Amino acid sequence: MSQHLALIAILVPSYEAGLEFFVGKLGFDCLEDTDQGGGKRWVRVAPPGAQTQFLLAQAVDDQRAHIGQQGGGRVWLFLATDDFDRDYGAYTATGVTFEETPRDEP
Repeated sequence: MSQHLALIAILVPSYEAGLEFFVGKLGFDCLEDTDQGGGKRWVRVAPPGAQTQFLLAQAVDDQRAHIGQQGGGRVWLFLATDDFDRDYGAYTATGVTFEETPRDEP
């Protein structure tokens, strides 16, 4: 049996804000942006060549308070890269902010 995580839903304040961040700042690919009517869209993004994708979920009502809190205060997503310094430089150049400066760890 072959399995993998296909989609991880991530709360965003709006579809446009999510696309601006993930596609505009992080350089992810927008794989799908389908209008579902009633203000809902099916928006999938992923790093180029990735198997697992994010489904951008526009937060409504009390969900807004949970944007950025999906991990309950813990690190919950890890992005693998073949060149950390390159990607860190590119992300900071587009205005991405990090909670702390990079450090070397064993």
